[in-house]
Amino acid sequence: MVPVENLALLEEILDTWRGQIGGDFTAYRNHVYRMANFCFALRDCNGEDRDKIAIAGAFHDIGIWSDGTFDYLPPSVRRARDYLQATGREAWAAEIELMVDMHHKLKAYADDRYPLVEVFRKADLVDVSLGLVTFGVPRRFIREVKRAFPNTGFHKRLVQLTGGWLAKHPISPPPFFKW
Repeated sequence: MVPVENLALLEEILDTWRGQIGGDFTAYRNHVYRMANFCFALRDCNGEDRDKIAIAGAFHDIGIWSDGTFDYLPPSVRRARDYLQATGREAWAAEIELMVDMHHKLKAYADDRYPLVEVFRKADLVDVSLGLVTFGVPRRFIREVKRAFPNTGFHKRLVQLTGGWLAKHPISPPPFFKW
């Protein structure tokens, strides 16, 4: 298994957000590529699956920058839905909206109609945990993906955002967690 280093659809979408993401662009782009690669390692994906993963990946955290909020799931879902409508992919909306909305679900997502939701959730956790949680993704592959797409401050940014939330809401979990 070799890391996928270029997803044209992902590049196209992310490029439209480059200005808003600003200095976090490379960190976010690399996070999304790491996630996509972990999705591909967790499931044998066809072309449509790969496009859905690219779209969900591009939008899954975008609300942090598009709407300037740490309660970013609702605006991220909205931005993904807008993109799907604008590109004639409305038929994918239910699955991609769930992929974005459920990617921080603490328990497994179980709905056989939308298998990519759980794959996407697992892939995000592999990356956010820095590979401590693998869900069976080979550690060697995780290292190769991390080498191809270095962290470049992504996890530092997560700590900053989470710290800011906890400073204001010390007894409330971050709003993106779902049971």
